[in-house]
Amino acid sequence: MRPSNNSKFDKSKFRLVKRLYFIAWVIWLTDFATKSWALNNLDPRDPIKVIGSILQFTLVKNSGAAFSFAQEATVLFSIFACFVVAAIAYYSPRINSKGWAVVLGLALGGILGNLSDRIFRAPGFFTGHVIDWIELPNWPVFNIADSAIVVAAVIAVVLSIKNVSPIEPINIEKKENSEEA
Repeated sequence: MRPSNNSKFDKSKFRLVKRLYFIAWVIWLTDFATKSWALNNLDPRDPIKVIGSILQFTLVKNSGAAFSFAQEATVLFSIFACFVVAAIAYYSPRINSKGWAVVLGLALGGILGNLSDRIFRAPGFFTGHVIDWIELPNWPVFNIADSAIVVAAVIAVVLSIKNVSPIEPINIEKKENSEEA
């Protein structure tokens, strides 16, 4: 039996999904490792000056979002993050672009990095504080997960401006079949 034309299609889809989840895993693992390093080596009262005041490593336990915004909404951030993770998992098999696979991989890795903190760190389940440790002037202290999410957003804007579709339409075959009838 000769393989169908879909086997090439399925292999390329599999590669895109594999790329997405590999990027997410690398981001999550890097974020986890650097946060562990920060917890073991940084003192919140004594930042390490890497490049004077331009780049410092400062340990911060953040209960809110950027700029410590909405500190009382940690549970809502956690629930929203779970929905975004589920949406990425649901739509990932329909990704049809390397660029969007990278975007979703970066976003998924970043979201999982911060969600892991919210789930497993004090003060408790879905209310844990996110470990931030990279400080730039006039910018909130952040971490690798935050960086991945921001880079994903920038790439998503560029892809959108270039009109690169993230997923294939769900009804392509149905539409083609109805036109043939």
